[in-house]
Amino acid sequence: MNPQSLSGYRELPHTADWELEVWAPDLATLFEQAARGMYQLCEAILVSHPRITRGIELIIIEPEILLIDFLTELIFLTESEGLAFDEFNLKFEGNRFIAHITGAKLESLSKEIKAVTYHNINIRETGSELKANIVFDV
Repeated sequence: MNPQSLSGYRELPHTADWELEVWAPDLATLFEQAARGMYQLCEAILVSHPRITRGIELIIIEPEILLIDFLTELIFLTESEGLAFDEFNLKFEGNRFIAHITGAKLESLSKEIKAVTYHNINIRETGSELKANIVFDV
């Protein structure tokens, strides 16, 4: 079975900020869906060429903090270099999280995310999948 068919994201109503619910069969796919959902919330559109690859390596403290740190790194690359990503190769090795991500410069970004918050962040197991809710400060 294709793991992508068991994963996804959707925006949830939130009073002042944006909230995203993500689900996936494993932690790497959950992180990928969170990134894809974040870019969807921003209405990010990438130029077609050239393709750009970046690497991110983080120390794993706990999954929720790692998820926030990963998304924060993506926001930093968007703000500092005008990049967004749509290909993700994510691995967990020992106490390290290693991400090789590919994307491009932004053609447009309709909305801006200021930060990923710690508000109600919780990665939980629900049967055969993992779920998380992520709140973004806008």
